[in-house]
Amino acid sequence: MQDFKNLRVWQKAHQLGINAYALPEYLQEPRGWAMRDQILKAVISISSNIAEGAGRGSDPDFCRFLWYSMGSCNEFESDLLLGRKVDLIPVPLFTQLGNELSGVRKDLTRLIQVVDPKNETRPR
Repeated sequence: MQDFKNLRVWQKAHQLGINAYALPEYLQEPRGWAMRDQILKAVISISSNIAEGAGRGSDPDFCRFLWYSMGSCNEFESDLLLGRKVDLIPVPLFTQLGNELSGVRKDLTRLIQVVDPKNETRPR
């Protein structure tokens, strides 16, 4: 078990979540309500799964939660893309969050490779 707050990937994912809380300002009209809830759940899940996995008792369990976090990255990106395409999310915020997400995804990939060098826990 390790302190998740010391993991750089958790720190980046946590900051991404904080920064994503700028999104509801742009999702005030009724057509943005469902997206507001969904996009925040997705971004919150990224850091939450890293934290939960770090508290598990084994590397395979930790790695499984890192993969869940990667899935949440994909969900968040999909929601960001949709929000941009329907003109709910402004380009500067879309770009900022997309760049931060890319950094989180790279760090997650590296950590997964360290925790599971043989790629035995990758979902199939």
